Amino acid sequence: MKKVPHRGFEKNEFEARMQRIQDRMFSAKMDAILLTTEPEIRYFTGFFSQFWESPTRPWFVLLPLSGKPIAVIPEIGATGMAATWVDHIHTWPAPQPKDDGLSLLGSVINSLRCRYGRLGVPMGHESFLRMPLGDYARLTDMLPSFEIIDASEDIHWVRYIKSSAEIEKISYICQIASDSFEALPTFTKAGDSEREICKRMRIDLLKRGADSIPYLISGSGQGGYDSIIMGPTDRTQSPGDVLIIDTGATFDGYFCDFDRNFAFEHANDSVRRAYTTVYAATDAGLAAAKPGATTSEIWLAMWRIMENGGAQGNNIGRLGHGLGMQLTEWPSNTEKDGTPLETGVILTLEPGMEFAPGKQMVHEENILITEDGAELLSRRAPAELPIIG
Repeated sequence: MKKVPHRGFEKNEFEARMQRIQDRMFSAKMDAILLTTEPEIRYFTGFFSQFWESPTRPWFVLLPLSGKPIAVIPEIGATGMAATWVDHIHTWPAPQPKDDGLSLLGSVINSLRCRYGRLGVPMGHESFLRMPLGDYARLTDMLPSFEIIDASEDIHWVRYIKSSAEIEKISYICQIASDSFEALPTFTKAGDSEREICKRMRIDLLKRGADSIPYLISGSGQGGYDSIIMGPTDRTQSPGDVLIIDTGATFDGYFCDFDRNFAFEHANDSVRRAYTTVYAATDAGLAAAKPGATTSEIWLAMWRIMENGGAQGNNIGRLGHGLGMQLTEWPSNTEKDGTPLETGVILTLEPGMEFAPGKQMVHEENILITEDGAELLSRRAPAELPIIG
């Protein structure tokens, strides 16, 4: 049996995260960073709650230039935040739409030691603001001593390299999903609908130890599928159909994200060739993924194989991405991204191509960058397209 990782993190994990972000803040001359979104707040505080599904209340955490995070949150979350390593917790009786923590937040920010007069807010690619835009505009008016600057790149880099505890959680959920994918032919047959198959897989994942399955999609079609982000639908599987299932299951708030392809009863030659080509592209990505290489070098290694294998296009736009607390994280494996790889980085390799009009073939694996190169966290897909029935 797989050893179940310890849930949560030790205090020294959060201390190390704060030290890394504060080093970057010092270099960027920032007095504090304002966080409003669930992944960032959870990453730096350990506050982990399903209550984020409610959009009614805003939540704020400040990362000061020294010391622990400071929480400015609705009273309903005080007990949960007090159970983390955070000591300084300011609350208000939310929701109060006319002043939903805004004056309290402004007061806390203005009380910080103002060394540089700069407040960081994630404003760049793959960031968003989880508070009313009008409130944000009013907040900036409350902070005459602060220049607002973009902190998204600093947050990206700190979260980019995973700790051993994070790696253990991601590896564990990858193994659970690998087990489920390998078992899928035992509970699937021609005549089943995409919806029925995905429902059975969702149940199987939960039984094997997944906490949740926020993302489980499918696509299918005769001789190939035309989409990898829709479904499952009520379309039933017929001989010659190709089915893809892509899952993002979680354990303790950390994701896996990979897919598998199946054919029913038989597959035509073009489907088999496409599968072989994309499998070879994954091999090329694995070989290229090592410290010192870049995401663009991974992209190029995979794209060359698919281009030589008859790819007619790639409407996905990238060939993999970062992975961790979110299903997709920064960076992206694209032609021009150019992010250097470092030991401790977790990525997906996701070569995909259109091999005929309206027909796609996509593979995806999850990898860890080690000193010796790429280590698979998901168990490698079969070298030949699996046939069900």
